Amino acid sequence: MEHSAPKKRIWDPVTRLFHWSLVIAVVTGWFLGRFGPTVLSLHYYMGYTVAGLLALRLYWGFRGPKPIRFRSFIYGPRATWAYVKRMTKRVPSHWPGHNPVGALSVFAMLAVLALQVGTGLFADPDDFVNAGPLAGWVDFDTARWAANTHRLSSKLLLALVVLHLGAILYYRFWKGEDLVRPMITGWKEVREDHPEA
Repeated sequence: MEHSAPKKRIWDPVTRLFHWSLVIAVVTGWFLGRFGPTVLSLHYYMGYTVAGLLALRLYWGFRGPKPIRFRSFIYGPRATWAYVKRMTKRVPSHWPGHNPVGALSVFAMLAVLALQVGTGLFADPDDFVNAGPLAGWVDFDTARWAANTHRLSSKLLLALVVLHLGAILYYRFWKGEDLVRPMITGWKEVREDHPEA
């Protein structure tokens, strides 16, 4: 069934700047952590950048425009399951903001990034060079646990990024809905009859 879907401004400039800055910081930090120089100074700077961006997103999640506020995309199991059942249909959803599955992805990504930043601050890989700035505040076992958790959660972060990219491709080529352009321009096609519109 076709629905009228005029364009509406959904993503504000702060959200778009946050999103693309986070992409750059996370990708750069991840590659520096895996393949960068032995001394991880640049990796740390990317971690500090991610920490600052997460603080901004937390603030914006309560004070930003409606589509960005956390309360606008917290869905219950019933709404999420109803959306999942319709996901395979080859029609765009034209959802006004984060759909229920996308919302789960957002919360998962923010949680894993917070874990990455938190463990990175206290991590001590026992190489006497790359200890996190707060590693001296905790005992040796906690610092080693933080280092191991930081390394393992980086794999989880990679999985979430791959899943995110897969979802973008799925929506683009299966459902015929472009999710990238709205995050560049701010304008998104939104169904007029959508209850959230």
